[in-house]
Amino acid sequence: MKRIQTILTLEFWLPVALSLIIVVLYETEWLADGVWATDKSLEFVIATVMELLTICLIPLALRLFKFKHIHRQLHQAPEDVRWSSLLRYGSLRLNMLCLPLLVNTLLYYLFMNVAFGYMAIILLLCLFFVYPSMARCVDDTLAEN
Repeated sequence: MKRIQTILTLEFWLPVALSLIIVVLYETEWLADGVWATDKSLEFVIATVMELLTICLIPLALRLFKFKHIHRQLHQAPEDVRWSSLLRYGSLRLNMLCLPLLVNTLLYYLFMNVAFGYMAIILLLCLFFVYPSMARCVDDTLAEN
């Protein structure tokens, strides 16, 4: 269980750290910002896709462990199946929030459009609702009586 919690914690913090590195590189002007700012049609398409993706993935990620199939695997299966399911679905849930976070952070600096920045901030805040602490991992895999 500790190994699974460590992997999930790494999957939680690595994208956050990469996002911070992206911010530092652009804010210290090591990388040029606004490179794609002149292509407004590309910006519109990407912004629309990222807005839809963000709006759909946040509730899905936050409710993922409530779906019957996943809930059954996490609570009623044998212990080794529960732990492997926790790793699989926990990673899925974190990636549903972390990958758009990274993409939105990068797109903010490429287009200098605040919509991407706001979506990245919202995704970052949502991440803390699924932080993989040991107590959460144990609670997510407790056998139901």
